[in-house]
Amino acid sequence: MSRVSPCRVAAFGATRALRAGRRWTVVAGLIGFVGLLAAAEVKTPALPDLSTVPADLTVPEARTETPAPGVRSVQTTSGWEGTEVHHTLYLPRDWRPGRRFPVIVEYAGNGGYRNAYGDVSEGTVEGCRLGFGITGGEGFLWVCLPFVEEVEGRKRNAIKWWGSVEETKRYCLATVRDVCARFGGDERAVIFCGFSRGAIAANFIGLHDDTIAPIWRAFICHSHYDGVSERWPYAGADRASALVRLRRLGSRPQFISHEGSTAATEGWLRGTGVPGRWTFVPLPFRNHSPDWTLRDLPARRAVRTWLATVLAE
Repeated sequence: MSRVSPCRVAAFGATRALRAGRRWTVVAGLIGFVGLLAAAEVKTPALPDLSTVPADLTVPEARTETPAPGVRSVQTTSGWEGTEVHHTLYLPRDWRPGRRFPVIVEYAGNGGYRNAYGDVSEGTVEGCRLGFGITGGEGFLWVCLPFVEEVEGRKRNAIKWWGSVEETKRYCLATVRDVCARFGGDERAVIFCGFSRGAIAANFIGLHDDTIAPIWRAFICHSHYDGVSERWPYAGADRASALVRLRRLGSRPQFISHEGSTAATEGWLRGTGVPGRWTFVPLPFRNHSPDWTLRDLPARRAVRTWLATVLAE
């Protein structure tokens, strides 16, 4: 997609004015050109807010209920009873015993986040929204998993960053196995899905080692990506470590989106020399939020088409 810079717009305006016979001196012409350039920069439109597009989906509230079609229930996997660790499980409205369903596994962004546009991330499994918007509540099991930490001898869901990477991986593997066995999840069609911290986790957790990396069919990463920044405050954020994880991706596809632009992620990945199957979709909105999937937008249609294609392979 070609883009016209403000400089070219200003230069074109100055040239037309000269050709129209205006009496510009060299100095006045330069001043006029600078003024036009400044005006062009100032008038560059800001990205719109997601609130300008009405939502057509509402995420079900997470409740302590027995799993059932259309219900989002709070669960704890066997082996973590007596801890505060938990996840949410949504059975699609078309769920029936004996049927097999692909599985969307989602990880949340960091908690304690709020920006000037009103975007909020609580860092909880209950606050996840990306997977429901992508699936529309049908055709997929939707599981929101925690990052697990241990504080004063008690295990609980981590609101910020990874907690214990090993415990997080253990809970993930055990929960995916359990959900597939008890609710008809297709172990050959498990999709990793994450927003912000969760998007970084696609590779940081999902491709962390050869035990967990093989379980994923594909990945959906919205807003951030492992290796793009070396300033994130955890061990292994450096690009050399990220590259080791990236090489475990193999030929599996990733859908990568970001508010405004995906250029930073594209630049990093193309510089690694890894021949990945990446689909880049920049969102023309300013919001750091997963809520674009709750709206009928081209990006949502694109990720749904991408996902159907991946599962048909």
